[in-house]
Amino acid sequence: MQTFIRLTTALGLAALFSGCASTGSVPQPFPAPGGWPDPPAEDSAPAARPPSTSAAVDVNALVVTALDLQGVPYRNGGTDLDGFDCSGFTQYVFGRHGITLDRETGAQFRMGQRVEPSDVKAGDLLFFSTVGSGPSHVAIAVDRDEFVHAPSSRGLVRVERLSAAYWSERFIGARRVTD
Repeated sequence: MQTFIRLTTALGLAALFSGCASTGSVPQPFPAPGGWPDPPAEDSAPAARPPSTSAAVDVNALVVTALDLQGVPYRNGGTDLDGFDCSGFTQYVFGRHGITLDRETGAQFRMGQRVEPSDVKAGDLLFFSTVGSGPSHVAIAVDRDEFVHAPSSRGLVRVERLSAAYWSERFIGARRVTD
């Protein structure tokens, strides 16, 4: 797993830095009527569980799900494998593991428990102020420094470093929605 994370980090470092601002567009609901969306290739996700806002989950499996989505294109308002915006991405990943997140970044920022920056761990939601004040971009922590997200720049889900100047200057908080 560490080798995979390092490889994906190296690829992510080559990308430009940017964020998205979920605008509250009206995407199709998640999970979609009639069941869960088709999983990514080689995904062995369990059958859908009743959604909740907080649940004990295998955080490593959640992070692997997020990392497996690298390369999916950015799409404003996107909530599925055709493309994600930042909060659509986090909503999709957590939904695959039985946790229902609100659709918009600002609403996700109010969910779960506040986490001190020094206590960030895999599976935590990381929030950034990229447009105006307040939370306008959300990502999923891979570890204390790396995160995976759907940025609007270069249009692909990818891994970045929280310690990078762009992100560290815009980081405004972390939330834990897993037990």
